[in-house]
Amino acid sequence: MTIKLLAIGKTDNKQLQHLIDEYTKRLGFYIGFDLDIIPDLKKVKNLSEDQQKQKEGELILNKLKPTDILILLDENGKQFDSVGFSNYLQKHMNSGVKQVVFVIGGPYGFSPEIYAKAQGKISLSKMTFSHQMVRLFVIEQLYRGFTILRNEPYHHR
Repeated sequence: MTIKLLAIGKTDNKQLQHLIDEYTKRLGFYIGFDLDIIPDLKKVKNLSEDQQKQKEGELILNKLKPTDILILLDENGKQFDSVGFSNYLQKHMNSGVKQVVFVIGGPYGFSPEIYAKAQGKISLSKMTFSHQMVRLFVIEQLYRGFTILRNEPYHHR
């Protein structure tokens, strides 16, 4: 199994990008991982929220393979503690799926087509975080999940 994280827009904070790179490198010791950035839309001032979600949705769908399992990072998704999330990862690995794709949407969320295609939704918190920080949090939690599955000392129980 491989994991892909799709996100809209680049990270312009160098310190945050350094941490994202660090955890991406760490995660690579456990599983094939790819962070795929979809460029920000141009001329969004001329678009409604729904039009922006629609255009971002098309870009997301173009990045998916028919066999991918699509999991949305969504405020209304299921919340896990870290051990529960590691078990969630293990279930996907046991299922024989080739690739799980986690998606961080744009500022207004996802289009109806993306919601319809998704096989799951996860919420990191009831709080709102910047999209750039969510990338770091997801990658760190993926890394933490694999250290839990391997009984390594990173996560303290």
